[in-house]
Amino acid sequence: MAKLTPEQITKVSAWVAEGATLSQIQERLSSQLEISMTYMDVRFLVDDLNLALIEKEEPKKPEEPSVAEAAPAEAAAPAPATQGAGVVTVEVDTIAQPHAMVSGHVTFSDGEKADWYIDHQGRPGMAARTPGYRPTPQDITDFQVKLDAALRQAGY
Repeated sequence: MAKLTPEQITKVSAWVAEGATLSQIQERLSSQLEISMTYMDVRFLVDDLNLALIEKEEPKKPEEPSVAEAAPAEAAAPAPATQGAGVVTVEVDTIAQPHAMVSGHVTFSDGEKADWYIDHQGRPGMAARTPGYRPTPQDITDFQVKLDAALRQAGY
């Protein structure tokens, strides 16, 4: 993760105070400060700076979990339909993989699957089930947003 100057930290703090989302902060870091960070790095940065995001998205989030809550009731049937619909889905394992603090699975919009994890040092990782597979940038963004929501819902 990049080391920020005090002026850059002040800018990030101001963005958070304005109500910017993690995605917006990530974009501004890149466009205004020429600092490239992953979504997870931005999330860790905000946490490290002890900044509290303004939850503008709360009205949207209850809609997502209600859709997600409907899915487990019909666990076997919706999964293939969701894959065909071009939607990224994220699942959190009830028991994490031995090398991980938390782990799970993702199905990308094209139906390809990967296993993801966050190790005990907080480092994220992913292993595609198809060797050499690379998800689209939009799928990665969708994965990051849905992973964030799934981890928050699971209490992480």
